[in-house]
Amino acid sequence: MRQDPEIRENVELEAMNTLRVRARAAYYAEVKSASELIRALDWARELKHETLVLGGGSNLVFAGDFPGLVIRMAIRGRRWEHIVDHQATLVLGAGENWHEAVLYAGRAGYRGIENLALIPGTAGAAPVQNIGAYGVELCDCLESVTALDRTTGELVTLNNSECRFAYRDSLFKHMPGRFVITNIRLALSRNRPLALGYRDLQEYLGGAQDSALEPLAVAEAVMAIRRRKLPDPAIIPNAGSFFKNPVVEKARFDALKDRYPDIVGYPQEQGVKLAAAWLIDQCGWKGFRNARVGVHNRQALVLINHSGGNGEDILVLAEEIRKSVEQRFRVTLEMEPGIVAGSTSP
Repeated sequence: MRQDPEIRENVELEAMNTLRVRARAAYYAEVKSASELIRALDWARELKHETLVLGGGSNLVFAGDFPGLVIRMAIRGRRWEHIVDHQATLVLGAGENWHEAVLYAGRAGYRGIENLALIPGTAGAAPVQNIGAYGVELCDCLESVTALDRTTGELVTLNNSECRFAYRDSLFKHMPGRFVITNIRLALSRNRPLALGYRDLQEYLGGAQDSALEPLAVAEAVMAIRRRKLPDPAIIPNAGSFFKNPVVEKARFDALKDRYPDIVGYPQEQGVKLAAAWLIDQCGWKGFRNARVGVHNRQALVLINHSGGNGEDILVLAEEIRKSVEQRFRVTLEMEPGIVAGSTSP
């Protein structure tokens, strides 16, 4: 029997974004299947409403009320496919909680995503940002995604290469609005090497070797390290890392190193990746607070909404930080979260 999604009007979105920014959706629907997603989009198209697809709300800033239809992805489900020897594919619905999925895989003994524990958001949003942490990116194990192609109205499967992954980047960021991910497939293994190269991990695990560790132990180590450094969005509203780590040419890094011997950088194929947190900290922003928003006192990459700030408050502070880093280091920071402009945007 056909089940149309319930369309609600004038819905508050504060609880649906981890910055806890107040904003309202003119219309709102929660979809639990691909068919409900299609019908919600059809409804919006027929009435000429803008649409916004929302996952966990952990990587966006509402700059005002949204005048169209907000579609909350609630497609759940996780199952194993193609279990052969030590290999298996984990299929996740787009609305699955990402962190819970990491623990689910770890408890089953499968390796590949344990370093991505405690990253907020949903499985469907993970490929958009190509989430990464502690030496691992989602693209390292993503096999494919199923998505609704809004230009054709068809469900399509895109393999890893077709997703055009890069550092915090993907096809989905370059073609915003075209694809709506409904599920993802992760190629995991019981015997793939663990990624233990980061010093924080090595120190926490006491130098334990790969063969002595289970993936869940690595996930738990990542969780402990992240909790020590990063605020819990449920307690202090934030959107995680607010700026990308910029990549500069090797010659530019060497020049900066001569002037700032303590600068933090990581060699990449394209150049050197700078630690944005170090740059921001050197400009004196760590721990800064104004009346409503600020910068976390243990992690300069994290902007916090400590006293009911709005989207404009967050974006003004972000721009001040960006300008100060550019003036001092001649390095341009790029924001990680997307900005949702609305009918009351500044």
